Amino acid sequence: MKRALLLDAPGEYRIIDHVPEAPRAGQALVRVFAAGICGSDREVHDGTRPAEYVSYPLTPGHEWSGTVEAVGAGVDGGLVGRKVVGEGFRNCQVCERCRNGDTSLCTGGYDETGFTRPGAFAEALTLPARLLHVLDDGADLRAAALLEPSAVVASAAMMARAQPGERIAVVGAGTLGQLAVQFLAAASPAELLVVDPRLERAEQAVPFGATDVLPPQDTAAVEGSYDLVVETAGARGSAVSATRLARRGGRVVLTGLPEPGAEGIDPIALAMRQLTVRSVFGAPSAAWAYAVRAFRTGLLDPAPLITHEFPLEEYARAIALVGSGDPKVGKVLLRL
Repeated sequence: MKRALLLDAPGEYRIIDHVPEAPRAGQALVRVFAAGICGSDREVHDGTRPAEYVSYPLTPGHEWSGTVEAVGAGVDGGLVGRKVVGEGFRNCQVCERCRNGDTSLCTGGYDETGFTRPGAFAEALTLPARLLHVLDDGADLRAAALLEPSAVVASAAMMARAQPGERIAVVGAGTLGQLAVQFLAAASPAELLVVDPRLERAEQAVPFGATDVLPPQDTAAVEGSYDLVVETAGARGSAVSATRLARRGGRVVLTGLPEPGAEGIDPIALAMRQLTVRSVFGAPSAAWAYAVRAFRTGLLDPAPLITHEFPLEEYARAIALVGSGDPKVGKVLLRL
């Protein structure tokens, strides 16, 4: 018998005895090592996530790492005992977008581990084996729990196509922002600015390659200066701030997901300044492969971003820290 957290409704949870689903054909059973808590999990807990993107009762958890315990028919038995992470989107693999490689744009309908399917706030998780990405035997599973947000940032980096010598800005210094700095610094930019109202938090990006940090209120002098701006904050005005930082003809990639009521981007400004704006929601399989490769080679080091770890029984303390605004709170993990 294993344990799992069950969220019966927003704010109503309990720790239950959990008998994991035995892996059927094409599936794998994973013993979860650690699961990260992000802003989306806080939305699920609070009941603020749009209804079409969550299904209660639910075991949350979409950022995780673990070890394969068993596999179903048709799955390579050599996976058993291997360290893994796994994609969240249950893409159909047959629609036009999936066949084009855009698996995060699957037209088969939204379906994701930890939101519409049981997630990793449990000691065991069953999912399609095709979604797994195998890690090295010596991989740090604690750090690997951050490979889901890393894949999101990898998707943004692939869209951004940063070039050596460009001026780049990152709006937001949370987990996504810190990971974005690591990916973008690898492109050897001439300048890599991080913008966040929490200067103490922003300064944590300097060892990762940031060359300067500014609070949003001090960016007027550098607006219109950056070839590429990657927005990661998901704050009310961060998308607008990102477009203002971009130069004429510049590129903007939006990765943050703000709540309803966020400031809209001026379409006239977009047209007159000829900006290219892309957005990210989740990550396609190619971005997952990129993130895992970067982790394996040491280009990506998520471990320093982890500041708090709790057992499953202390979920209430863990979820309270996420979104608290405390600059000393980075990535919060549940250790299973």
